[in-house]
Amino acid sequence: MKKIFNAAAVAGGLGVIAAATSTAHAQSSVTLYGIIDAGVSYVSNSATPAGHASLVKYADGVASGSRWGVRGTEDLGGGLKALFVLENGFSSADGSIGQGGALFGRQAYVGVSKNGIGTLAFGRQYSFSTDYLGANYTTGSQTPAGNYGWHINDVDQLSASRINNAVKFSSANFSGLTFGAMYGFSNRAGAFAGTPTVTAGGASQQGASSAYSFGANYAQGPFGIGAAYTNIRYPNGATPPFSVSIANVNTGGLRDLETYGIGARVAIGAGLVWSNWTHTTFEPLTGASSRLNNYEIGGRYGFTPALAAGLGYTFSDLDDRFSGKWHQVTGALDYALSKRTDVYLLAVYQIASGSNTVAGRDVPVQAQIGTVPAMLGTSGAGANNQVATRVGLRHRF
Repeated sequence: MKKIFNAAAVAGGLGVIAAATSTAHAQSSVTLYGIIDAGVSYVSNSATPAGHASLVKYADGVASGSRWGVRGTEDLGGGLKALFVLENGFSSADGSIGQGGALFGRQAYVGVSKNGIGTLAFGRQYSFSTDYLGANYTTGSQTPAGNYGWHINDVDQLSASRINNAVKFSSANFSGLTFGAMYGFSNRAGAFAGTPTVTAGGASQQGASSAYSFGANYAQGPFGIGAAYTNIRYPNGATPPFSVSIANVNTGGLRDLETYGIGARVAIGAGLVWSNWTHTTFEPLTGASSRLNNYEIGGRYGFTPALAAGLGYTFSDLDDRFSGKWHQVTGALDYALSKRTDVYLLAVYQIASGSNTVAGRDVPVQAQIGTVPAMLGTSGAGANNQVATRVGLRHRF
């Protein structure tokens, strides 16, 4: 009888341990995820040493940047959770690491969240220009146009504004309203006190990069509206440097990159309409500042649960010092083969006008589709427009 009792006690104890282990596992989770986007692109005019020529190329990460990542959470009790994200960008073309070779260049942060309050996170994170405006109110995010649909070279930080050394607070959802603020440290002595300029022999030099950003977003039912502000000091001093190249603007030695904007969208049946406006100021180390305004409107319609089409128009206007103007029309067709795999077709047209006086002569503004010059390149000397098409395959895991 005693042996039977002991056996029952041992079995009961094992059951309690198993239950506790199961509960602990249920309260913590780690997930591996990713996207691979690949396809073939064509552009009518791409810069060459002699001028311009057409280009057909394998292009990776257009609709979505190819990536893999790990995210996890741990329930600490009382509505409090610990969390982390490590996300790597890569090229499916040659297997190389993206974001300047950083192992987790897309995102790398750890933080805590509290139900009904929000999340406080530490590490490399997106600004609110990307979180609120770029993710909700753009042709680049609402269709597979992706990097071909963003504003010129993403100088307004809507696509991939990642801030190093950042402390970021993102609020909980209060009946559709979310808001937040962040600061990215330069990690250089004196910069936080407001004296980041480095001088050598009386000449201004590139300083250490720091940033701050804040924004708010409201989404309830079919309607959404958001606004954001991001200011990056010495963007070229970041690691990796920010891509802020734009025709006729010297962005190789910026003291400050400031951008703010507003966006809105409304769902109508199977359709969605959005618009946004952004204003970006480039302040160089020396000389006058330049300003770029982007105005965008677009829409998407779902013909079936699997088939959708989108169309967007953007007008980009550089201030009168440079007289640059760009008109871009972007079309996209997307077909879902499954919940995780889709094929898509893109067609983009951009035309540029205006010129800038360089070395005593007028240099025409060039067309430039894509968030970075290397994606398709500028249109080249003697051409002021680009036509780009693409067929792509995207898989999420």
